[in-house]
Order: sequence, then structure tokens, then C-alpha cells
Amino acid sequence: MGFKYSVFTVMTPDIRVDEVPKVLAELGYEGVEWRVATVPKEVKIINYWRGNLATLDVTRILEEAKRAKKLCDDYGLAVPSLGTYLSCDSDPHRIEEAMKAANILECPQIRVSVPRYDGSVEYNELFRKAVTNYKNVEGLARKYGVRAVIEIHMGTICPSASAAYRFLSNFSPEFVGVIYDPGNMIHEGHENWQMGLELLKPYVTHVHVKNACWFLVGEEDGGKRWRPMHAPLREGFVHWKDVLSALKKIGYSTWLSLEDFSSGNTLAKLRDDISYLRSLESSL
Repeated sequence: MGFKYSVFTVMTPDIRVDEVPKVLAELGYEGVEWRVATVPKEVKIINYWRGNLATLDVTRILEEAKRAKKLCDDYGLAVPSLGTYLSCDSDPHRIEEAMKAANILECPQIRVSVPRYDGSVEYNELFRKAVTNYKNVEGLARKYGVRAVIEIHMGTICPSASAAYRFLSNFSPEFVGVIYDPGNMIHEGHENWQMGLELLKPYVTHVHVKNACWFLVGEEDGGKRWRPMHAPLREGFVHWKDVLSALKKIGYSTWLSLEDFSSGNTLAKLRDDISYLRSLESSL
């Protein structure tokens, strides 16, 4: 059984919601992971986050879900996940509405994030509060039959596989899972891919695909300063064949969701990324 390919619409900011399914289907993708956020009344500058035209409006997500369901059905696309920007301390009503939307879309999971970590609040305090709040999220997941997933992400309390496992071990993998994101772990939290996946195995339900590199940006206090930045899929520090191999070894063979933040034409990236991943998969 081979991998399935989808696109998280955060990487298609210049393609409108109504056009996304047609574009992805024509390029050979099998699914669309919708970005769910507040949509501004007017988009003046198109970009990944604040000016993204491929976003379902979280403030009227049930109506948006019905519209997206028809669009996806028209082009034979599944919805493997909803990429919300809700966190475990968000208004529970918003989380519940997102889960209802997932049911409309026949989508098995929604992203509900853990807190960010910037050093202003002690880690253990953040962790304890997040576990308490996520117990409530787990309860909603059980009620609606929709898994809540955290994402391994730099700048949060779960930037690595080990940190994510420490958090996730408080919950049932039936209702709480993880988005494995090697590209994020180049920024912060890199661990051996296979070891991390073996640790997280029962919780891994989705994979984000992108890449990053560290670049020299100057000197400070007599030493060189480096910074992580997004990079094209073929050029970053993640060697994706190694990740795909590790995924296969733990028995994961479902969704790979493109989230390519590198510069360049969106259609060109979509076309080249899926071609590259399929070539890697065929060589395993």
C-alpha cells in the first residue's frame, strides 16, 4: 500500500478555495488539508498566513465545510485533516465547531495546538496546564469521533519527537495524535527520524512535508550566527528518502501532506514536489 498525497492549503495562498480541488486533482493529489483561520475582509498582499486565499473561515466553519465538501466531492478528493489554528486553551465552542465541520467533511482529525514556549512562563507550568486543557479536547474528540492532533513545531512545548511523546503519553492514541513534521525539526528539535517515529508510533496519524536549512546570517560577540530558513524540498537538510523509509518501517503508509514554504511559483512547486516524493517512494 503506497502513500497518499495531499496539500495543506497554507502553501497555496494565491489559489482561491473554489479553485483548489480542481488544481490539486489535475496534478495528481488525492487529498486537501484545508487551512482554517479567520479570513480578513480584504486581502491586500497575498502571503502564506495573513493573505491566504485558500482558507476556510473559522468564524463560519460549518457553512464553509459544506462548501468545501461539495468541491472535494466534485474532484474526488479526500480531506485527511483540518489545519486549524486553535489551541488547547482556545474557546471550547470553537474547537467543537471545528470537530462538527470535520464530520461534515468526513475528515478524521483536526489540529489543536499546544502552547508556545518563549521562556516567559516556566516550561513545567505550561506543560501541566496544557495537559489539563487537552483532557477537555480529548473529551470533545471522543464525543465527535474526530481525533485531535498536535503538530511537532518549533517554538512550542513539543518541538521534538521526545517532547511530543511526553505530552501525548497522557492521552489515548484513539482520540489524540501527532502530525510528524521533519521540516519543523530542522528549525528546532531534530532527532533520529526512525527512533522518533518508533517512539511516537501509535500516535502518528499525519505527516507534513517541507524542508529547511541553516544559513549564516552574520557575526555576534566574536562568533558566527546561523538561522534556520525554509528551503525547497530537494535542497534542505531533511533527506526525505530516509524519512519515508522510517515511516514504512513503523507501518505508516497513508497521508503525506505538502506544506512547502520555499520561494517560487506555487504550481511549479506542487508539480515538482509530488513528482519528487513519488520518485523517492518508488525507490524504496
